[in-house]
Amino acid sequence: MTAPAVERTAGPQSAPERLARAGHIAFFDVDETVLAAKSMLDFWSYWTLESEPGGFLTDGGHPGPAARALPAGADRAERNRAYYRRFAGVPLARLQRAGEQWYAAYRRNRAAFVTAGVAALDRHRDAGHGVVLVSGSTHALLDPLARDVGADLVLCTEQITGPDGVLTGEVHHPMIGEAKARAVAALLARLPLAAEDCFGYGDHTSDLAMLRAVGRPAVVGGDPALLAQARRHGWPVLPATAGPRTARAAAAP
Repeated sequence: MTAPAVERTAGPQSAPERLARAGHIAFFDVDETVLAAKSMLDFWSYWTLESEPGGFLTDGGHPGPAARALPAGADRAERNRAYYRRFAGVPLARLQRAGEQWYAAYRRNRAAFVTAGVAALDRHRDAGHGVVLVSGSTHALLDPLARDVGADLVLCTEQITGPDGVLTGEVHHPMIGEAKARAVAALLARLPLAAEDCFGYGDHTSDLAMLRAVGRPAVVGGDPALLAQARRHGWPVLPATAGPRTARAAAAP
C-alpha cells in the first residue's frame, strides 16, 4: 500500500483528465527549483527536534537506527533509499501529519521558495497548463506543497507500507535521475500530448534526463553541467534567488 498521487480536480475531472485537456505540461523538480531548501533534510531536522517532545522518532526520541548517517560515497539513488529506511516502523498517518505540520511552518520562512521557479509555476498554471512535481522526496512532504501551488500531480519516491499502515522503510524506486525521465515519459504515453510541447525545470545534473525528456527545458540556478547544456542548446536559465511564497519573478519560461 502506498500513498496515492496528488490529484487536483477541475470540476469533476481527475488529474489525468485535466492534464489531457491542458495542451501543455510543465514538469518541475522541487528541491532548489521550487523550494529553496532540500525538503528531505529540512524535514529530518523538524522530525527529530521540533515537532513533538522528543521528536517523532519511533523509539521515544532516543537516536537509534533511524538516526544513522547516510552512507558516504553512495550514489543519489542509494542515499535516497537509505533516507527512507530511517522511517521503518513509523505509521504512515504519523508521517503525513508531520509533513503537513512541517510544510505549514516551512512556507512562512521569508526565504522558503525559489522565486523564479515559483513564478514560472504560477505562470504555467495561470495559462491553463498542467503542472506536475517530480521529486525524490515523498508524498508526505510534497502533497501539502502541491495543494499550495495548485499542482495537478506529484511523481515522487513512493514509500511502501504494510497492511497495518506502517512504513516498511523500503520504497518502490527512488525518483532520481533517469527515473524522473521514465516517469515523465510514462505519464505522457497515457496522454494525447507531445513531449515537444511540454516544459521542464530543474537545478541539478540529476535533473538532466528529465529536462531532455521534454521539448522546452529550463535551468534554475548555476549547476555547471546544466549551464553548459543551456549554453549549447539555448535553454533559458532562471536565477535561484530565494524569497517568500508571494514573490513573483519577471523571467519568462
